[in-house]
Amino acid sequence: MRKPAWLRHFGLKHTPFSKDLADDDLWLPSSRKQVVDDLVEALHEHNHAVVVGEPGVGKTCTLRALRKRLPEANFQLTYCHNATLGRRDFYRQLSLAMGLPAKATAAGVFWALTNQIEELSRSKVHPVFLLDEAQLMRDDVLQHLHILSNYQWDQRPLLSIVLVGLPDLWRRLSLGVHRSLWSRIHCRMSLEQAQPEDTTEYIHHRLSLASGKPTLFASDALTLIHEVTTGQLRDIDRIATNALRTASRRKLKLVDRELLQDIIDADTLLD
Repeated sequence: MRKPAWLRHFGLKHTPFSKDLADDDLWLPSSRKQVVDDLVEALHEHNHAVVVGEPGVGKTCTLRALRKRLPEANFQLTYCHNATLGRRDFYRQLSLAMGLPAKATAAGVFWALTNQIEELSRSKVHPVFLLDEAQLMRDDVLQHLHILSNYQWDQRPLLSIVLVGLPDLWRRLSLGVHRSLWSRIHCRMSLEQAQPEDTTEYIHHRLSLASGKPTLFASDALTLIHEVTTGQLRDIDRIATNALRTASRRKLKLVDRELLQDIIDADTLLD
């Protein structure tokens, strides 16, 4: 199939800012690399963790980088993002994600799940539950998670739980009603907003993966992108793609600040 005109115009092999990106091609700023290092260390020590950040700050990229760093022979990662379920359906979701048959009763589901965790431990495999959008989890589910992590009177750390969500998750967990779970989470991380140099590095990285020149965006245009998006990757992807499309239609080889301002103004009108 023939490539779109705007890709041919800039000599790009594929859309540089698409969501379809292999783990090996992920980009993380230096600050996120330290976060991943800390998470890897926590999971090797069989601890629980919480990671919070504003939308688009890179939480999912951090999880994907974490997945790539953990050896499959020693860890089984189970990712769940449907956080609004009741307790029985939540455990059914975990069971199905681990390849277990879903039991009819809450007790049956919980029994099957805990037995599978113990079986993995005997095989020297540490299960890790990655619970995304955890700020949406119901209180009764959050209150029950510490029971899931208890083995032999809370002496054996057979399971690690990584809760990921918006900053409100941190506030909820620190409330007294969740203190049993909160006290068990030793690794607590908050992802800060990206810096201007992070935005520039990210755009250059994505263009390079598509065999494009990093100089397709003028320096003042890159500054404006960061000012408008505050470094949120999804917003950068959308605005940068629209800018390249528009530049191609105007027969331009460079996205300058004036063109980018037109894109941003149009984007604002659609909000």
